[in-house]
Amino acid sequence: MRFRTGLFLVTIIITACVRKGETKKQVETVIAHKIDLVAVLDTIWQTEQVPIRKRDSAFREYGDKSDSYKKYQSIYKKNHIVNEQKITEILKDGWPRIEEIGEQGNITICNVLQHSGPEIRLKYLPLMRQATKNKQLSPWLLARTEDRIATDRGELQIYGGQIKYYPETNTFDVWPIVDPENVDKRRAEIGLESMAEYLKTRRFPLEWNLENQIRRTAIFESEKTKNQ
Repeated sequence: MRFRTGLFLVTIIITACVRKGETKKQVETVIAHKIDLVAVLDTIWQTEQVPIRKRDSAFREYGDKSDSYKKYQSIYKKNHIVNEQKITEILKDGWPRIEEIGEQGNITICNVLQHSGPEIRLKYLPLMRQATKNKQLSPWLLARTEDRIATDRGELQIYGGQIKYYPETNTFDVWPIVDPENVDKRRAEIGLESMAEYLKTRRFPLEWNLENQIRRTAIFESEKTKNQ
């Protein structure tokens, strides 16, 4: 996916700068910075997501022991290290304005953070919350991170955005959700589709079974209580 929307928004910003009496040199500097940022994010998206898609395709066809799967997993891991460093540099002065990077830019940044370790997600969570409050980040991206942090901590997730691989059954399933009966209501409140629709569009499509998820949540809570 390319950042055409971001480039269009950059043009709007440049026009606004000219109207405010910026010098030609200042405007050119702004143009160079915005276009460079969009280009960097575009590269990050491609190098992060392409090997993931190929890895997942290899998994579905050959399994995680195959050479094809291992090849793309290795490429993804190497690329991610570089991409995480780039995102850290981008975020050092705060969350970029959506007028600079567009929605796709935000998705790219959040995807890299999702693929990083728990300490990275926690580090940037306050920044994400502030960006959401300032209307610079879509609530669903924040919700996805909140869910990921909950699963990192071994807690019930809120919006159902995290799907985990369970090696004991060799299957993927939704990580247990708090109050699953009302998860669609919570999702709708932040502009998300229903769980049934969401699971259809995942890389590994699943069927939403509310009764099964209620049962899984009850088991999760029972086991957690026993271990406390």
